[in-house]
Amino acid sequence: MSAAPHSTDPMDAAKRRAAEKAAELLRAGMRLGLGTGSTAWHFVNCVSEKIRGGMALICVPTSETTRAQAAALGIPLTTLDETPELDLTVDGADEFDPKLRLIKGGGGALLREKIVAAASARMIVITDRSKEVSCLGRFPLPVEIIPFGREATRRHVERAARQTGCAGPLAWRKAKSGLDFVTDSGNHILDCAFGQIPDPPALAAALSVIPGVVEHGLFIGLASAVIVADANGIEIKGELHQAASPSRS
Repeated sequence: MSAAPHSTDPMDAAKRRAAEKAAELLRAGMRLGLGTGSTAWHFVNCVSEKIRGGMALICVPTSETTRAQAAALGIPLTTLDETPELDLTVDGADEFDPKLRLIKGGGGALLREKIVAAASARMIVITDRSKEVSCLGRFPLPVEIIPFGREATRRHVERAARQTGCAGPLAWRKAKSGLDFVTDSGNHILDCAFGQIPDPPALAAALSVIPGVVEHGLFIGLASAVIVADANGIEIKGELHQAASPSRS
């Protein structure tokens, strides 16, 4: 997979600008988490361009899709077992609110995305303006669930949601084939169309203790900054600093 040509689609062009802004943070020797999704796809291409220009980077992909893209571009890859601490992760989001809380998982990679983000000193989110909301929940919240006993787990999710002020239809995600969507880790995804999540931390805590729930798409306290691009340019939400020299153990 090669870098994308100049796009005439305004939203795609905005995603590319956000990715390019994030790429300005890269420094030689960094250990980098590569996100998943349409905006992160642009960032992976930007990383490839930096490497072709002579910058030494080592990267951990957050999905098999991103792994395939990065490998095709010749980006050096590692794993969290080999490199358990990262300097920076750059990823997209399906939604973000004024407190930089996120909903992620529209592409089905939420589990690995959260593991990689948590292993990073900083997480920078790149997105277009359409992902900005005043209250999380417009985008259905993905909840990753193991296949065993999934209907029992679904009932627990529904109950936990109701107790934290959330209501709306819950549906098992389907693949294009019509079969159940299966994540890279072999799990299923329950998409929860709540419309609004009045207390994201309370819902996150309630979901995290349910047996059978592997992970949920609420990313709270992980993003250092969000780079938002639109037709008018770039806006930075949060703290966006030039990276210090990468640490070495």
